[in-house]
Amino acid sequence: MTTHYLELNVQPDPESSAAQLLGALYGRLHVALVQQQRSDIGISFPRYSLNPRGLGNVLRLHSSESTLRNLMQEDWLKGMRDHVRMTDIKPVPDHAQHCTFRRKQFKTNAERLRRRRMQRKGETAVQAAEAIPATIERKPNLPYVHLRSHSTAQSFCLFIEMSSLQEEQKSGVFNGYGLSPATTVPWF
Repeated sequence: MTTHYLELNVQPDPESSAAQLLGALYGRLHVALVQQQRSDIGISFPRYSLNPRGLGNVLRLHSSESTLRNLMQEDWLKGMRDHVRMTDIKPVPDHAQHCTFRRKQFKTNAERLRRRRMQRKGETAVQAAEAIPATIERKPNLPYVHLRSHSTAQSFCLFIEMSSLQEEQKSGVFNGYGLSPATTVPWF
């Protein structure tokens, strides 16, 4: 159950933007959650905005007090401490509403999808182009964080969608990014 939170506020400098630092911080959190096999820590972005589109510079972690303490005892912030200001672990305010933060995937590049199809199905470029028209591409309008896959070393954008606000908390599990399509986190 999500009863407590802490905030990690990235501090940009002349060499690194807030978005770059948030991506680095979120990437490290992902590795820590996967290595520790945590499914009980959710995340939110208190400065999430669709207009202008952005996640802001604050990453909020949600869980029980003991779970957050255990996570922060690990040295997953190594190399980031000069760029992050962390709050104490605090109880969630009584008046908090709830929402979900989930990953949203888009088909953003028809040419890439065609190349993948050609490799997977052994098709020619013409066959792949017929199967995957250019109209399949969608222009995402959601905030995202730029990450690097640890398994493939490929860079990618993790688009994040915030649900509408809800009065009731919904319990469940979070994925290795602290996201869930159904499990809520407090919003205040």
